[in-house]
Amino acid sequence: MAHRTVQKRRGAARTSALIGLAGALLVALTGCGGSDDTAAVKGTGRPTGGASTDPTRPTPAAKPDTPGADAAALAAKWNLKPFTPPPAPPAVKPIKAGGPKPPVVDKIPTEEKIVFITIDDGAEKDPGFLDMMRDLRIPVSMFLNDTYVRQDPEYFRKLQALGATVQNHTLSHPDLKTLGAEAQKHQICGQQDRLAEIYGKRPTLFRPPYGNWNATTQTVAGGCGGIDAIVKWQESMQINDMQYVGEKKLHPGDIILAHFRGPGELKGTTMTEMFGNMLRKIQAQGYTVARLEDYIG
Repeated sequence: MAHRTVQKRRGAARTSALIGLAGALLVALTGCGGSDDTAAVKGTGRPTGGASTDPTRPTPAAKPDTPGADAAALAAKWNLKPFTPPPAPPAVKPIKAGGPKPPVVDKIPTEEKIVFITIDDGAEKDPGFLDMMRDLRIPVSMFLNDTYVRQDPEYFRKLQALGATVQNHTLSHPDLKTLGAEAQKHQICGQQDRLAEIYGKRPTLFRPPYGNWNATTQTVAGGCGGIDAIVKWQESMQINDMQYVGEKKLHPGDIILAHFRGPGELKGTTMTEMFGNMLRKIQAQGYTVARLEDYIG
């Protein structure tokens, strides 16, 4: 009797050992400890399954120029709120482009609360403005003179890479109304060729210096190749506010004129400060910014 009892105890012990061994093998093969797959690995504080919650390994922050970046934080950096995304561009563009005499445009026919920002000449090349555009990704159209482009073409290439478009503002900024056809052709067509060579694409828009143009300007621009419209404006950027045409408020589809300017011309104000002032005025009136080229063509 005693002998049989000992044998039963030995058999039970062997069975228990085998069960334990099978459990250990299961853990090794599956990486799981029982039914809880978030049990921490001993000595690491790290779960064996799911996302890491190790406080010593924080999730990397999104880069400012990636879609996952915090738009609110980037806007707050410039004392702004994030802009509302503009509506999808119309399937049929409201400004019919091109022809032997491109249309002259100072606003876009639309009922949407959108405006369009254009920046002229290229005289000031503020590195801080590159940072601002990288953070905000505001669509802008740059109307450039070769006089300033040739000083630092790479500066405008960086803005182009951030979404700004390169457009034509003549070679040297003369009053075109004082020039004959050949001289206007040199200024307008010459800058078309020059910008295409530098930036890889012919401009589609042209702005006459000082807003001055005549019938010869239209004919010449139409023959330069690629120009869809001659662009003027409704408002112009000043240091602290905008200068309005007519009543002092924005209207749907208004084109805004700005310039590349710095402290020397702005009484100590920087390009980014002036541009930020303008953006706040746009937001305060309930508008957002759309891309001009999406509405002409």
